Amino acid sequence: EAFAKRRGLKAASAGTVPATTVNPAVVQAMKEKGIDISSSTPKLLTPEMIDQATLVVTMGCSVEEVCPRPMLAKMQKKLVDWKIEDPKGKKPGEIRKIRDEIEGRVAVL
Repeated sequence: EAFAKRRGLKAASAGTVPATTVNPAVVQAMKEKGIDISSSTPKLLTPEMIDQATLVVTMGCSVEEVCPRPMLAKMQKKLVDWKIEDPKGKKPGEIRKIRDEIEGRVAVL
């Protein structure tokens, strides 16, 4: 979301099973890029968000396993799966690599 907004795109980040807080290591990694996400809170993906989206990007989270079928059906025409690792439990260097991969993919959008 932050990388997309930095490039002038309208974006919303949400998850099918969101954490209660943003990963502090991810906050730090984004701060290194000059982006402060410390006040962000994880949000639950809603059918309304999917309806409003032109594109739904998943990070490889086995969306088929966690999304209700009607929500998944709505996403299919807009879905792109980037198959990016979850930064949870990763070391700072690994998180930076994930962050940079996301930034690069957003740039292509």
